[in-house]
Amino acid sequence: MADTRVNLCGIGLSNPIIPASGTFGYGYEFAELYDINILGTFSFKGTTREPRFGNPTPRIAETASGMLNAVGLQNPGVEKVISEELPKMKKVFHKKVMANVSGFSLDDYVYTCERLDACEEVGWLEVNISCPNVHGGGMSFGTSPESAAEVTRAVKNAVKKPVIIKLSPNVTDIAEIAKACEGAGADGISLINTLLAMRIDLKTRRPLLKNVTGGLSGPAVFPVALRMVYQCAKAVKIPIVGMGGVSSAEDVIEMMLAGATAVEIGAENLVNPCACRDIIEALPTAMEKYKIDKLSDIIGGAI
Repeated sequence: MADTRVNLCGIGLSNPIIPASGTFGYGYEFAELYDINILGTFSFKGTTREPRFGNPTPRIAETASGMLNAVGLQNPGVEKVISEELPKMKKVFHKKVMANVSGFSLDDYVYTCERLDACEEVGWLEVNISCPNVHGGGMSFGTSPESAAEVTRAVKNAVKKPVIIKLSPNVTDIAEIAKACEGAGADGISLINTLLAMRIDLKTRRPLLKNVTGGLSGPAVFPVALRMVYQCAKAVKIPIVGMGGVSSAEDVIEMMLAGATAVEIGAENLVNPCACRDIIEALPTAMEKYKIDKLSDIIGGAI
């Protein structure tokens, strides 16, 4: 029988499949479609210290083999997430969940992580230093090893639960940033966030997105994501959560061979709301096809 279990930063998962932050809300809408407890876990909507309305519209655009988004971290703020969203989520999801956190200063990151660290439902803190769609924060912390390490160190000193730093692909050397996070105490890293991109409306001759640029996700970015996961897996010893254009059980296996311990599914949830369920159900057949008995055995197998 296929063994899909993996261990992420000391917490066991029944399988490596994790819906990515921003594409799964707080889970309860998807729970109306299938039993989301079959998931390894999920990363809930990116949370900031204060409520955010997000960027002006239009902020979503389709493109070949993917999509652009410039949502801008719309969320109700950490206090409402804790008081309103997590209790609703707990009714439908009975495993530890991954809390995705964004900020605009070190104080923001520390405050929000401290508040979520105290929540029983939270198993990991996924600290997003890589959002390309906000000004004055997000990705600016993830584009140099020094600032990435600074955020990592500040959060690690403030919390008890595992800290996974989410990295930006919009850099020259992502492996150097991964090493800086590891050196500052990160328990894991996740990558990649979206690639900075844009489209132009030929009729108006203006950028299609009000924000001008957005993040490219979907199958188009998979080979880039795979390359970066592979590079980081060669550079660090901490677990990696791989993501970027994953849409099939075969993609999951490929990501794990490149060095990922677990795999997040993002844009595919917006194309097919049952994508994660379908991938989990397809994994045993794919494992049999490629003669894999235990998924944990193949992590980094291509390195």
